[in-house]
Amino acid sequence: MAAVIKPGWSKPSAILFASECPPNEKAFAFALAEAAAFNADLIILHAYDSSDIATSGASAICAGKDATAQKHRLEPLAERAMDIGIRCKIVIRPGLAADQILSFLREGKIDRVVMGAHSPGPVGKLLVGSVAEAVLRNANVPVCIVGPNVVEGTYRNPVTRRILCDVSKREASRVVAHFGADLAAEYKANLVLQQVIPLQERARFMGDLTIQEIAAELPSLVPARLHRKVRIQTRVTLGDPTEELLYQGRAQQANLIVMGAHGASHFAAITRAGTVYKVLAFAHCPVIALSPIALADCGAKEERISSEVNYLAGVV
Repeated sequence: MAAVIKPGWSKPSAILFASECPPNEKAFAFALAEAAAFNADLIILHAYDSSDIATSGASAICAGKDATAQKHRLEPLAERAMDIGIRCKIVIRPGLAADQILSFLREGKIDRVVMGAHSPGPVGKLLVGSVAEAVLRNANVPVCIVGPNVVEGTYRNPVTRRILCDVSKREASRVVAHFGADLAAEYKANLVLQQVIPLQERARFMGDLTIQEIAAELPSLVPARLHRKVRIQTRVTLGDPTEELLYQGRAQQANLIVMGAHGASHFAAITRAGTVYKVLAFAHCPVIALSPIALADCGAKEERISSEVNYLAGVV
């Protein structure tokens, strides 16, 4: 079955910037550039933890003052957006950040989420933050993560020139490739389809095929109508998926990496051993990912692990 990609995903009319306080400047700069490139509305959403107010017995007036203070801190961002002609509004909500972001996505007509990822705790750069993880696994729209190692020059130019698209997972490869090709057409960018085959799974994945034969089949993942609009390159390699994706991201000077945020084991969730986590932590360019929910909505058949989704939402 052909993948069905929502038009707004590649050409957003409304972008949600999920902001911390203080805001992630690199992530906001990317959201600003995207909104300007697509003439999209920009919504700045910040959620603050109101548990201290509730447990202390403070009045609703105090809670209102706290919301006002949070909004005041974000007003300079909205002013920057409006100064360059972007329609922008600030939304402040009490509650857990991941819950409020996901709730807002279900309520409104948002086409893309942009948020930053940081590296809290002693584990260092393998941690991208529990909020980013929970949103990445549960969002019904593409989520763009601007990680701690992103080089600012990769997004200062609002027109992306090269998109690296990870099609290593068979179940979701057609959806991810279609989405990557749609983005490449909108950005007038080259599209690099990359499949990495782990050495230990070489026999199962390849069978009697050669690497060249597998590479020759990858363009078929992209709808025929897009072949006339996008220059497609292919790469098939043997090795570690994470290392190869990060290496090619740098070697190809990719402006954007597109991938599916596939369900991971509990071990991967705890240790951040999965490909998605490491790519977010170390990538030199923004990463835009489709959650298991978004993949399923587009026709990808992949088993979802509900217990993991619930676990990720509570990671500290």
